[in-house]
Amino acid sequence: MDFEESLNQVAAKVRDLKDGIETEEATKTAFIMPFIGQVLGYDVFNPNEVVPEFTADVGVKKGEKVDYALVRDDQVQILIECKKVGAPLSLENASQLYRYFAVTNARIGVLTNGQVWNFYMDIDEPNRMDSKPFLVLDLLDIDPTVVPAVEKLTKPAFDLDSIASSAEELKYVGALKRAVGDEFREPSDDFVKLLASHVYEGAFYASVMDKFRPLVSKALKQYLSDQVNDRLKTALGADDIKIGTGDDMEDNQAQEDETPADDDGVVTTEEEIAAYHIVKAIACSDVDPERITMRDAKSYCSIFLDDNNRKPVARLFFNTKQKYIGLFDEDKNVTRHPLESLNGIYAFADQIREEVQRLLQ
Repeated sequence: MDFEESLNQVAAKVRDLKDGIETEEATKTAFIMPFIGQVLGYDVFNPNEVVPEFTADVGVKKGEKVDYALVRDDQVQILIECKKVGAPLSLENASQLYRYFAVTNARIGVLTNGQVWNFYMDIDEPNRMDSKPFLVLDLLDIDPTVVPAVEKLTKPAFDLDSIASSAEELKYVGALKRAVGDEFREPSDDFVKLLASHVYEGAFYASVMDKFRPLVSKALKQYLSDQVNDRLKTALGADDIKIGTGDDMEDNQAQEDETPADDDGVVTTEEEIAAYHIVKAIACSDVDPERITMRDAKSYCSIFLDDNNRKPVARLFFNTKQKYIGLFDEDKNVTRHPLESLNGIYAFADQIREEVQRLLQ
């Protein structure tokens, strides 16, 4: 099993079991020891490689323990402090890790709750562990850009010089990405003021900030949506989208060779195109994506297999404030499911694939 397969295997275990884990010890057994063994490549049953309850006297602090020390070439290389899965991670709750870092040979400190792994070094000041991690790995939301850096921390590939040379960039780029994500989710006052100042020249009183905060949030989300749609259109093209009038699948009696008379009043929106491409991407696990097509009409967009009215995959009801995706059962009855966002379509991936499989029979 290669590194990424091992990483994904442990991530799947966290995803399946995390809700049933209630203690720190259970977290260690279920998630942390498998990560140390399967991902980092250390023998968890060899005390010469993995030292549990590692103790080192730190000044007046006697007998304090850090949960694990990982040993390579007879030297402690990595210190790991553990918390219960779901617990917040902060150095205030792991002061012994901070202290041990200064009195051992370890250059890597890890704070983890089994799901999130924060890796620290001494980038800012030698022999003093940084207050912010240079690498953050969330097993339930793995950032592919950090995977090569995690692999450098494994026992077979451990290369401290290479890790140290890239740690500063990893630290700041990662922190900036998380900061950008935070601003997109909930814009701060400073960020709202920065963007609003490009379009508003007055004083930024509290009432002005309250006015612009939801506008900035909406503009950010629309910008991201536009970027995704542009990428989808570039990657998949829009030549397979047709415009029609009326309900071309009404009562499931339409003929395969039916051709709409005109396109009066039918407007295919960017959201409809993006939703169609999501359905197409889901279906491509079972069929050539070129066989999935869409026809737009006044009432809804129909997504077909082979551009065939008798082979409906799904419908998009996007002409009202509440958007729905319509999915079919074995008898071609359609059920509408409300969507909070386009990403909600992925929740119905199994049903979409099942319908494609039925149509292929």
